[in-house]
Amino acid sequence: MRIETFNHTAKDGWSVNKFPNLDSENSVVFAFGSPYLREDPSPVMELLAAFPNSRFMACSTAGEIFETSIQDQSLAVAVAEFERSQLRCTAVRAENSADSFDVGCNIAKKLMAPDLRAIFVLSNGTMVNGSELVRGLNEVLPDEVVVTGGLAGDGDRFEETWVLDNRELATNSVSAVGFYGDHVEIGHGSKGGWDVFGPQRRVTRSESNILYELDGKPALDLYKEYLGDLASELPSSALLFPLSLRLHPEDERNVVRTILGVNENDQSLTFAGDIPTGSYAQLMKANFERLIGGASEAAQMIVPSSNGGKGESLSIAISCVGRRLVLGEHSEEELEAALDVLPKDVHQVGFYSYGELSPYTTGACDLHNQTMTLTLFQEN
Repeated sequence: MRIETFNHTAKDGWSVNKFPNLDSENSVVFAFGSPYLREDPSPVMELLAAFPNSRFMACSTAGEIFETSIQDQSLAVAVAEFERSQLRCTAVRAENSADSFDVGCNIAKKLMAPDLRAIFVLSNGTMVNGSELVRGLNEVLPDEVVVTGGLAGDGDRFEETWVLDNRELATNSVSAVGFYGDHVEIGHGSKGGWDVFGPQRRVTRSESNILYELDGKPALDLYKEYLGDLASELPSSALLFPLSLRLHPEDERNVVRTILGVNENDQSLTFAGDIPTGSYAQLMKANFERLIGGASEAAQMIVPSSNGGKGESLSIAISCVGRRLVLGEHSEEELEAALDVLPKDVHQVGFYSYGELSPYTTGACDLHNQTMTLTLFQEN
């Protein structure tokens, strides 16, 4: 496996004098870029022209990760040539959120094969229901196929995201690449680091990813009570106070959900993933040290399953936009914390997202919010 990373900025152009000679049918180009590239996609088009035989996985972000730095209005790129593994790409478009489950099923069916080992997914971040997308993927795929990825971002605006689909920066697409054969090794880890506070409340009325009532009270009203002065800054301020969800009050396992929008008319909250009626919700707030520690823990989940750092490897880091808003100028510390743990010869690119896809620990994929999620690619 051969890997090269480089980037493009509006000010300095490409960070390399020429693109690496890694184009092949079993190469994948990961490219994570500014939402504004839809207005001028020329850097993406240059990549497509330079790697005509490669698979492409690209999307918009809420911040581009390049090694241990975070940039905006740039394009972070990794090209990985797999020498002993096979790759296949597909993309499916969604007309609306209700299509999310079917999109997941269709992607899984298109990529399914006896030697499929893993799928990496990039999805529209504002229209697609991440929970239903994951449910569709899990409906078709066996648990031993590792599914990771993320939902595209649009800064802190939550207006329009793009995913590269058939040479177009599409606003309604989900793209995926499948990895095949016994030589590809995929490691994954996902951790948060947020603290819960306040009482645990029962979800008494919800529909899919829309929450209407907690303990029989309007959800938006209740949420505003906790936000205080920050309520005037909704929905962006909600990134600082996600929800922890449990199916039962005593469950140790929980998932985190981020608010994407609010509806003053019906006092509802719209989340990046489903909020099941009957589940239990509790507010969360940031703990600076624990957020950094969460990134380190995500990397520690990977290392025992890696080959010990023999040869090059590629880490795709996907962290939630809410983490970046909380950590501010210290955001790069979570990237450094991950790299401190990962194998020595690792390259890293990634992005800040509207949702992260990864198994909770092992087995089927879950949708996460407010986590650092890492996917490590190697070949044996």
